[in-house]
Amino acid sequence: MKKYLSFLFAAFCLLMMVSCGDSSSYQHEADDFSAKNVDMQQILKSGVIYEVNIRQFSSEGTFNAFSSHLPRLAGMGVDIIWLMPIHPIGEKERKGELGSYYSVRDYKGVNPEFGTEDDLRRLISKAHGLGMIVILDWVPNHTSWDAVWTETNPDFYVRQNGSFIIPPDTDWTDVIQLDYNNQEMRRAMKDAMMYWLEEFDIDGYRCDVAGFVPNDFWEDAIAELRSVKPIFMLAEWEDPEHHDLGFDMSYAWELHHIMNQLAQREASISDLMQYMERERERFPEDAIRMVFIDNHDENSWNGTIEERMGLNADAMAVFSFTFPGMPLIYTGQEAALDFRLPFFEKSEIPWGEYSLQEFYTDLIRLKKQNPALWNQPHGGEVQFFNQVDHLIAFSRSAGENEVLVLLNLDENPVQFVLQNSPGSGVNWFSGEEVQMSEGDAVEISSNEFRVFTFNNHK
Repeated sequence: MKKYLSFLFAAFCLLMMVSCGDSSSYQHEADDFSAKNVDMQQILKSGVIYEVNIRQFSSEGTFNAFSSHLPRLAGMGVDIIWLMPIHPIGEKERKGELGSYYSVRDYKGVNPEFGTEDDLRRLISKAHGLGMIVILDWVPNHTSWDAVWTETNPDFYVRQNGSFIIPPDTDWTDVIQLDYNNQEMRRAMKDAMMYWLEEFDIDGYRCDVAGFVPNDFWEDAIAELRSVKPIFMLAEWEDPEHHDLGFDMSYAWELHHIMNQLAQREASISDLMQYMERERERFPEDAIRMVFIDNHDENSWNGTIEERMGLNADAMAVFSFTFPGMPLIYTGQEAALDFRLPFFEKSEIPWGEYSLQEFYTDLIRLKKQNPALWNQPHGGEVQFFNQVDHLIAFSRSAGENEVLVLLNLDENPVQFVLQNSPGSGVNWFSGEEVQMSEGDAVEISSNEFRVFTFNNHK
């Protein structure tokens, strides 16, 4: 990924966010969070989520080593810290030397490789003090072969001829399938999820393979969890119904695949427009969709950002922060991580000089300071401009705020001709003031991008 030099870097500008005073079902939750300096209502509007791979984040691979990065992430403007599974990992049928984070041995335990329970509590408290919330990665579909429940409650599992089985239609040979027809198991699962809210002050969950778990479980569990405290819920799935069950956000997997294809010039803006039409038809207006160019699965199994997006990696990062949805930053993304982190072994991020941190800080500021880019229904609708092949051009407007995004994914320079007169604005990444009128042409170099912001839009 190309090293990015920012002209506008203004560190630690999270407090410059614009606050909106509309009423919503989350108003009481925002008030509840005020003691922690957290505005949940604003997070739902303009938040940014950061995925933490504790094992690979540092040479130590511990909660304490990661905690030292929290002020840096808060300064960038990150709102949600998503911790990949922090539970003890099964040893029986383990894959690799260290095993998969998603082979959980004890739902109420902490992986001793990461630190102690008190270390985790300090991490959560520190994040809260910096205005961020913390969600845990939860694995409700399966456990390790040697999980606590296999001894205490073997009837919690699907069995054939008395033997545990792996989840069907997968190669997850290190885990075994839980039985959601067992009501006692459901109660134990909800109790375990409640444990982390009540004992550790966790703020919600990213729910692994959420679609493998019955919807009525999610409906009951989320309602019970929210009776204790306000929480943020992310479904690793792409089902509109999950939003009706209480999930705040779901994965935009289809969009991610289109983004990979756009970067490789195997898709066009027409494909993107068709996707948006399907999205409007299927998902509720207020559904938050998680937009990403990387995560733990993509990096380990499908390739680095550069492998998948090549010279258009930076342009697609800009896309992820300007298209509708909440942008995700994965461990090491701000350091231009350029290799695949092994899933079952130890590695670490070569942080270096955080070569892309200013870039992502500017992108977070762009999203937070421009209401047109906020999540639906608060942000603006996308208006596409289909002028040139492999030029992704669109604008979003809300009130007087308008943002124009131009991404040249081609190997040759292109021109974009304005179809309206937005007036005076700012070239976001250079800081240059501009005056733009209908018919003006904007030059965009190969594999480059331009973003213009206007605050006089009518």
